[in-house]
Amino acid sequence: MAERYDESSGPEFRADAIARTVDVLAELAGGGKALELGVGTGRIALPLARRGVPVHGIEPSRAMVRRLRAEPGGESIGVTLGDFATAQADLTADGPFALVFPVFRTLMNLTGQEAQVACFRTAAAAHLAPGGRFPVEAMVPELRKIPAGQNTVPFRTGPGEWACTAYDTVTQDATCHYLQVIPDGRGTARTVPFRYAWPAEPDLMTRPAGLRLRDRWDGWTRAPFTEHSTQHVPVREKPPA
Repeated sequence: MAERYDESSGPEFRADAIARTVDVLAELAGGGKALELGVGTGRIALPLARRGVPVHGIEPSRAMVRRLRAEPGGESIGVTLGDFATAQADLTADGPFALVFPVFRTLMNLTGQEAQVACFRTAAAAHLAPGGRFPVEAMVPELRKIPAGQNTVPFRTGPGEWACTAYDTVTQDATCHYLQVIPDGRGTARTVPFRYAWPAEPDLMTRPAGLRLRDRWDGWTRAPFTEHSTQHVPVREKPPA
């Protein structure tokens, strides 16, 4: 995925969407340091660093980190290699952090509930400074689009590309399937597993970590979250010491 990640045509890769996200994150950082969980190729970390926010990242993929390092300014982003559910940055050099965040659907790349709970616990207890903020961008599962007796929702169709999400509504496991066909008839297929969580579920997950809900938005526009929202960004805060 690292090889083609930055070629995505998704709306979150548009320059205006990136700028809006970075504006909000820079404000939430409040002049302090930031830690991105799943920093990837630096889509958010690099422009955030250019805004003057010191950024560190945790990333499990060496291939993603190589792409990050190849970008202008990529060497300035410190990276801890490891699973962001449990890996810890060197707090003596890089923390504690005023802001810890995953963007897009990164949290759901942790494919079990225990791993997601561990991520909240590690982010809050180990990395977040008192008074620090923890926004989490995630999708709202599109289960209302599934016809009775089926489990699949297509989200991209076209002459050369088809993609869908298959949901298991018992385990909350899901898999995105991508199929691409090029003009000579050859094709590529890949699958990406994840675990979805309803908006209320992370609220319970974060209670043992001592985080409290500060805001809940529809997205980085800060529009109110409603029953019709397809994404949500809850912002949690670690109580001051």
